[in-house]
Amino acid sequence: MKVKTDFLVIGAGIAGLRVAIQLQKYGKVVILVKRTLPECNTYHAAGGISCVWSKEDSFEQHKKDTMIAGDGLCKEEIVDEIIKDGPKRIKDLIKWGIQFDKMDDGEYDLTKEGGHSQRRVLHVKDLTGKAVFEILLKKVRSFSNIEIREQNIAINLFGQDNICRGVYVLDKETSTIYSISAKATILATGGVGKVYMYTSNPDVATGDGIAMAYRIGAAISNMEFVQFHPTCLYHPYAKNLLISESLRGEGAHLIDQEGHRFMEKYHPQLELAPRDIVSRAIDDVLKRTGNDYVLLDISFKDADYLKKRFPGINENCLKYGIDFTKEPIPVVPACHYSCGGVLAKTNGETNVKRLFAIGECSYTGFHGANRLASNSLLEGLVCGYKCGEFVGTHVAEFGKNDLEFPDWEEGHAVDPKEAVVITQNWEEIRRVMQNYVGIVKADKWLKRAWDRLNLIHDEIDQYYWDFKITSDLIELRNLITVARLILKCVRARKESRGLHYNLDYPEKSTLIRDSVVKYYW
Repeated sequence: MKVKTDFLVIGAGIAGLRVAIQLQKYGKVVILVKRTLPECNTYHAAGGISCVWSKEDSFEQHKKDTMIAGDGLCKEEIVDEIIKDGPKRIKDLIKWGIQFDKMDDGEYDLTKEGGHSQRRVLHVKDLTGKAVFEILLKKVRSFSNIEIREQNIAINLFGQDNICRGVYVLDKETSTIYSISAKATILATGGVGKVYMYTSNPDVATGDGIAMAYRIGAAISNMEFVQFHPTCLYHPYAKNLLISESLRGEGAHLIDQEGHRFMEKYHPQLELAPRDIVSRAIDDVLKRTGNDYVLLDISFKDADYLKKRFPGINENCLKYGIDFTKEPIPVVPACHYSCGGVLAKTNGETNVKRLFAIGECSYTGFHGANRLASNSLLEGLVCGYKCGEFVGTHVAEFGKNDLEFPDWEEGHAVDPKEAVVITQNWEEIRRVMQNYVGIVKADKWLKRAWDRLNLIHDEIDQYYWDFKITSDLIELRNLITVARLILKCVRARKESRGLHYNLDYPEKSTLIRDSVVKYYW
């Protein structure tokens, strides 16, 4: 089967849905979703969207906070552009029906989170991502020229002469492989969380867009800057359960298992320090004490207020026998966000023609070396809009969508007989990354990781060519690709900056540069 469309969007989080809404004005849109809606990082985003809204705040203050968190690698003009466009994009959501929380006087209830100098985070209780996702999806479904294909996973981008023409796709329900050709292909595939043992991300976060873009020749930048959220629930049966930053924004204390607060030893902003500092502080406490977790305590606040303000956290904690209104929550840092990705402009343009990247899978220079809390939904919203407008108004310049895709060639591939190989390699990649390429690095650990990941890569590559394609194999191949990209960037940065901390290079270099990796055919 061969499908043709005007615009192909891979991924359906905030960036993917927002770009589709914009693109539908200019032609037919196909959205690929590799599992089912709403499996994406956006849906699980608990905190909120940062935006200059109150009179006490200003674009300049938000920009300053963003650039301080970014630790020298934010591009000032990009930060300025995204922050100034934020209120317009928030007004779109309000117009479409989102109900951000309000105070008794009718004004929006703005939260202050780590690294912010002002209250500027709009939220819907602690379920903001879910609310944003549902509003955008409702809007998408109101357009007849947007088609959503669930259970369809992209395998490889296809192109010639540095021009992306579309993608090969595995339909998971029929196990058939087909092609989609498009005038423009937009990657909105999210992050890389599943490359680590502990992550707040859903299972779909396997770095698919970044890996595919790399294989077709797109530049990949600053993958060493992986943000670990300081507080994910530590429980043997809990999976990917984020304890929102907003809890600390409302006054929660981090304490060790002896009941002592410890953040005063690490930063004057205490629990509201930037995430990289809080994560390293917890990591240090765990290594010094030998404990598996620390505690997050807000039980000293009114129980009724906590249940009303944080219904999601309350419900999820109770599932595991924890009443956070009466006792502290056991937490551990977990991979949360990739600040690096496909090198792109705010309109999504990459160095590969007709290939665009937006949201977490991209690197625009907005976040720099560390993302400010609640800036991710802002970037996805703004860049989704900008990409849609740019692609839609320039599509006539892209050329015809007339290249004939060759059929997918299976060759002598046979049905996979050893699923355990995929499971074992998956677990080993995550364990190597967690132990050697985590919050704190050292050259000897990185060398060990590089040697091991190269062996795993060769094994997976051979498996890929010998056996028929499955969704698990596609994700595993992408996972080892992004793991090696992270490691390449980590080993190239001989300093400590933002989210990247190396014991062998503890100081910040005077040379400010981005890490860039590109695959050469």
